Amino acid sequence: MRRLLFALLALGGSAAAVGWQATAPGLRDTSGLENLIGDTSKGETVFWAAGCAACHMAPGAKGADQLILAGGLALPTQFGTFYAPNISSNPDQGIGGWSIATFAHAMQDGVTPDGAHEYPAMPYVAYAKMAPQDLVDLKAFIDSLPASATPNIEHDLKFPFNIRRTLGVWKLFAGNTDYVLTGDLTPEVTRGRYIAEALAHCGECHTPRDALGGLKRSAWLGGAAIDDGKSKVPNITQAQLDWSDADILTYLTTGATPDFDYVGGAMAHVVENMGHLPQSDMKAIVAYLKAVPAVQ
Repeated sequence: MRRLLFALLALGGSAAAVGWQATAPGLRDTSGLENLIGDTSKGETVFWAAGCAACHMAPGAKGADQLILAGGLALPTQFGTFYAPNISSNPDQGIGGWSIATFAHAMQDGVTPDGAHEYPAMPYVAYAKMAPQDLVDLKAFIDSLPASATPNIEHDLKFPFNIRRTLGVWKLFAGNTDYVLTGDLTPEVTRGRYIAEALAHCGECHTPRDALGGLKRSAWLGGAAIDDGKSKVPNITQAQLDWSDADILTYLTTGATPDFDYVGGAMAHVVENMGHLPQSDMKAIVAYLKAVPAVQ
């Protein structure tokens, strides 16, 4: 009996060690990034496509103040409330002192500068597909923006979600960084897929989630419930979005719908961001939406 007890304890210890190792933050090789030169003008395009200001500007900021990335926006979820951090060029409160490697690990691996898991309220699963040059250009642009000394607000999360190590399990089950739309795509659809799935992370709002908060890739862009329980982000596949190419393009660039309504809520920020992109990118997004399989 004693030998059996020791064997079970040893087995349990081994399983715990394996589990601890399996849930450790993983870091990609960033050595190639050091040789890339950031272009702030191209980085600005990436910045708007990725929607950085929509989450990281101070709540209620208008005009030029939207480029002061002081953070503080509250993001209520079923797991608790997340607060967008300061990502301004401030070297202490922001990310101005980060190396490009640290930036890449945060953006694409979901790992903080001190080696802990980041919460997926920051869409690093999408950003993991970002091209290295775009990543470097984005950092160069953010570094060129005004600094803010506003301190970060701690997330207010329920147990056990306040234990960051549990995110290692989440990444194992929900951290699929592959593209959803695959196959023999045209160059235009491929570009639209890159913008929609990697930069603009459209699926984060428009795709339903499972019990772990992971995206249901089988229902990609098929609509999702909002945490207030009263409204829903719409299905934007061809099962529901029966607008013409011109209608979608007009909506994304002006916010006007075919039935003479106008964009509101969080989508207003998306339209504002998209207004900074070239027309070719906007048409590529439309082509991508038309190519995504319909979700009934």
